[in-house]
Amino acid sequence: MNAGALLQGAIAGLAAGGVYAALAVTLTLMSRLVRVVNFAQAATGMFAAFISVWFADKLGIPLWLATVAGIIVGALLSAAIGWIEATWLSEADLNIRSAMTVGPLMLLMALSYIMFGNKPKPFTPLIQGPAFTISGVVVSWVTVATVGLAVLVALCAALLLRKTTVGTKLRALSDRPTTAELIGIASKPLSVGVWAVTGAISAVTILVIAPTQANDAVSLSMLIVPASAAALLGGFKRLDLAVIGGLLLGMISGAAAQINELALIRNFISFLFIVILLLWSQRKEVWDAAR
Repeated sequence: MNAGALLQGAIAGLAAGGVYAALAVTLTLMSRLVRVVNFAQAATGMFAAFISVWFADKLGIPLWLATVAGIIVGALLSAAIGWIEATWLSEADLNIRSAMTVGPLMLLMALSYIMFGNKPKPFTPLIQGPAFTISGVVVSWVTVATVGLAVLVALCAALLLRKTTVGTKLRALSDRPTTAELIGIASKPLSVGVWAVTGAISAVTILVIAPTQANDAVSLSMLIVPASAAALLGGFKRLDLAVIGGLLLGMISGAAAQINELALIRNFISFLFIVILLLWSQRKEVWDAAR
């Protein structure tokens, strides 16, 4: 196998890796701040992106305005799910709150088939063309945009949590929710706000990557699997490791696509990544039991 081909595949995989990283950052924020692993994260972005395409194709709305409308829909959809959780599941543990998001995942996929059909959608690229080359390998603007989005969201989130009053309230709400409410921190608006922001980020991410991916409802919604694998690298707590995990997973998948012997297992790399990380996280318990 030519090393140049592997390098080209790895760099090509960075576009998808940036998507995994951006979604992984939103998953990490949700886990840290509102105690939920949102399995509907990518589905929310998918549905918002389909709405954007519908606005542009059926209503003749300009692309930029349809894009903004889609992002707003993504934020509102996510906020609605968050409001339901904050209203009826505020005292539930992480497992129950996370399991609840499977319902919106299935609902949004079903609605997409009912409203938009089962054929891939004709996304107009928001960003396209080559940006620069590395060792003869072309890096596209889509790659730059997705990687940049992941890094930017992680940095902004870290600064928000450490340097602002809102960040302090969010950390208090995450660490000591009951105490935070007792001292007057409005938990419900903050929680719904986190849901809305992460929904908007998911919509932006899907809108950027959809023209270069299999753009049907299931494929876009199932981006949650590699995103979860990336977030798992940081234990759904560390934003930096979520970004690294997403980029690493994208590069591994891209390089594997260049190896014929690995082509069949390319779609299972995310699952293998999850299994390895889970086994590694439990190594101490396993070794203690073995003794």
